[in-house]
Amino acid sequence: MPDARLSLDVLLDLTRRLAEDQPLEASLQAVADAALRLLPGDHASIRLLDDSRTELLCGARAGHAASQQAVQFRPGEGVIGWVVEHGAPARIDDVAADPRFLRKAGQGFDIRSILAVPLGAGERVLGVLSMTSGTVAAFTPDDLALAQLLANCTVPPIDRARLKRLAITDPQTLALTQACLAPRLQEEVDRARKDITPVSVFALKPDQFDDVNTRFGPQAGDQALRVFASRLRSCMRKRDVLVRRGGVAFCVLLPETSATTARALGERMRLAVSERPVPVPGGTAPLTVSVGAATWDGRESADHVLERATTAYEAARSQGRNRVVGDR
Repeated sequence: MPDARLSLDVLLDLTRRLAEDQPLEASLQAVADAALRLLPGDHASIRLLDDSRTELLCGARAGHAASQQAVQFRPGEGVIGWVVEHGAPARIDDVAADPRFLRKAGQGFDIRSILAVPLGAGERVLGVLSMTSGTVAAFTPDDLALAQLLANCTVPPIDRARLKRLAITDPQTLALTQACLAPRLQEEVDRARKDITPVSVFALKPDQFDDVNTRFGPQAGDQALRVFASRLRSCMRKRDVLVRRGGVAFCVLLPETSATTARALGERMRLAVSERPVPVPGGTAPLTVSVGAATWDGRESADHVLERATTAYEAARSQGRNRVVGDR
């Protein structure tokens, strides 16, 4: 546990940052970064429940393997799922001796001890703040108290940012709504023109999604779409923006991203979406994605680069689906 002066400085700096008018993602990242400074863990994460309260969406990560794809959890699943379900903290000295711990493929770092506290607004749990360490018994009771203090300090501004975000957010997938697409894309193109930097756009949809609804029903389709969006988000960088255009159509805005980098990110998303079937009521549903990518040419309008991305998506679909196609 850091000394009292450092703890106070970190908390004061975090309070100042959370008071700023910034996107929800930036607030969540500030909390994860502060947790890593305050507590003796290797990795910090903050996850919020989606609107249906059936998925824990990874909002921010810091420390070891923070750039890797986050694994998925639901309430009641694993330690963090237990914390959300019970609204109670967990401090585990050795995960090998605790039946709540669930080791998932793709974890990306060693976990021997865990500290996790619920993020609550009144009696309603919003999510969970967790720390892990590769060392046994890394966290003390004092660390637990500090983590709870951190959670208590940050829940009100995070909840305000969450509610503000919900006003322009699709409640099912937590992507921005269609109304945000044109102004945000224009903003990114204007910035790229001013700074002489690239900007790329993805147009994408899950493949053969109607089959999920037909086979398992609309509830399963809703669940699969939430997981689809969560897997896309797990591959995105802090500056990237996910927008739901309507139905099962999405866009991803990629500031400061060249065509080559965009292609690599698109492939990473494709693999993340298709890596394993999605658990749905009644079974599991396979999921793949077709991605169309376009990079602003330095002269064209924002509408035109989006149109090229959409055309590239149609090419990916016609070429057999489950692939990334650039417009050039």
